[in-house]
Amino acid sequence: MSSGLSLWVMFLVVLNMGITFLLFLWAPRAKIPTQPDQTSGHVWAHGAIREGVRRLPLWWVVFSGAMFAIGFIYLALFPGFGNHKGFLGWTSHGELAQAEAANDAKLDELLTRFREYPIEQLANDPAALQMGGRLFVDNCAACHGRGGYGNVKVGAPNLTDDDWLYGGSGDDILASIHDGRSGLMPPWASLGEDNVKNLAQYVLSLSGSPHDAAKAAAGKPLFTTCAACHGPEGKGNPALGAPNLTDHVWLHGGTVEDIEQTIGGGRQGAMPAWSKRLTDDQVRVLAAYVYHLAHQGDAAGQGHAAD
Repeated sequence: MSSGLSLWVMFLVVLNMGITFLLFLWAPRAKIPTQPDQTSGHVWAHGAIREGVRRLPLWWVVFSGAMFAIGFIYLALFPGFGNHKGFLGWTSHGELAQAEAANDAKLDELLTRFREYPIEQLANDPAALQMGGRLFVDNCAACHGRGGYGNVKVGAPNLTDDDWLYGGSGDDILASIHDGRSGLMPPWASLGEDNVKNLAQYVLSLSGSPHDAAKAAAGKPLFTTCAACHGPEGKGNPALGAPNLTDHVWLHGGTVEDIEQTIGGGRQGAMPAWSKRLTDDQVRVLAAYVYHLAHQGDAAGQGHAAD
């Protein structure tokens, strides 16, 4: 701090502690007028309660004096008296640096071990899952939810199932987190309202969902427009991030209205690249945690790569 501010802080410290200390020395010797019954004359409840005057107990005087001594010693040893750095040379920055160095040493030991495992094996390491869980809550839960169940309102996929837009192997998940993903479903409103509705019914039929058979039959020829991305059978394409339409997993909702909105208005989503915020080691641990979310029920305990 500047010299002027330092002097001002020193003045305030001396003033406050000086006044308090003088009051402490004066109070035990102060003469307070008392009544013959050793009360001050102040009464409450129509005289039922009277204010007594007694000397401070010795233990209180000794304890308070010790606190003053501790306060003076603290100001001498630690920063706080203006620009005085304290005889111990302690700083909050120094203590933080020491704590970070100690933490980094422990962390480096863990990360060195983590680098030896593939993502699928790392997903079974309790220490990696604990670290990955914290990273997930801090960075991913805002969209995917704390439990990883996704959010259809923002198009964030459910990470606890085996349905993956870009592949569910450890390396696929690692790439998604590290580099990010960008998905686009173009709007097909140009087909006309009736054709959009017919096509929506055909899409529903692909997964065996309740649908209008007549409209689905009318929409089937229109699906050739969609097959370039989703495949002729609607099973999707992980290379493009085109979802599988034959299961019952819907990124933006699976009602008739949702599907019609998706086809007619299109959808656009983005998974940010976390390599700009997290280290490569952190991304690997986070990928292992995400892999774990989708394979918690694996009987063998060793996750398998999803389609």
